[in-house]
Amino acid sequence: MRKIMLVLGLAAMTLGTAACNTVKGLGRDIESVGQAGDDVT
Repeated sequence: MRKIMLVLGLAAMTLGTAACNTVKGLGRDIESVGQAGDDVT
């Protein structure tokens, strides 16, 4: 039972980290699109 909880905890932390990186990357993409729009005008 203890091993199962440890594995589930590690999986949750891994997924949480991946989600944060995805959101951070999306923010950078949106920012770069906005910057490109400013550069055009």
